[in-house]
Amino acid sequence: MLYNGIMQKMHDKTVLITGASRGIGAETALAFAKLGCNVIITFLEEVSKAEDIRRRANAAGAKSVELVHLDLRSQASIRSALKSILLKYGGIDILVNNAGVIRWKKFEDQTDDDIDEQIQTNLVGLIRLTKQALPHVRDCIISLASGAGSHPVRDLSVYCATKYGVRGFSEVLAMENTGLRVYTVSPTMTSTEMTDYHGMPPENVAKVIVRTAKDGYDQPSGSDIKVWEVLNKHLEEGWD
Repeated sequence: MLYNGIMQKMHDKTVLITGASRGIGAETALAFAKLGCNVIITFLEEVSKAEDIRRRANAAGAKSVELVHLDLRSQASIRSALKSILLKYGGIDILVNNAGVIRWKKFEDQTDDDIDEQIQTNLVGLIRLTKQALPHVRDCIISLASGAGSHPVRDLSVYCATKYGVRGFSEVLAMENTGLRVYTVSPTMTSTEMTDYHGMPPENVAKVIVRTAKDGYDQPSGSDIKVWEVLNKHLEEGWD
């Protein structure tokens, strides 16, 4: 089923994906590349991994690929990254807020730095980037939430708080911006460095993100797309 009866055409779309040098973000960059998009990959420290994803995205068929350094904990970095993106592309069709960090510790064992890094990256930085990008986003904002943003997970108190926050922020953002499509996508445990490579393949989550950008699963703006709920449907239909 389609959003407002129209399947969004992805070719030539400009897609900004935060934290795209590895994990879900990297697979999302490759998935959009296969559709002929302009793919903007942000990275924090791992330049070599980002370069590898750029090579793979170009080989997959991206119209263009841009690497941009971004530290979501820094407002200056957010402003600088967006300035360079807008100078080259003039705007953003799809913003995918993917970057995140996690600390698997009981709350009493988390340091101030552990707490600050998760909150500043997963929630505050996401909000600040979205605030600065909002006037330039033409179509869709997708933010990665989590199953941990729907029900509590032991040893993930702060991470859970940030993901609950992402969902609440996105729901209100959708209410206030009726001309945009706004969604959260919530994976269950996914095989990345964050989970010591336990869980579902990250490319499955990437495909759900792309499908959300295409038609939002015919769900209203502001909805949370739970990967574990749509996965069986995809497997029955075959991934497109």
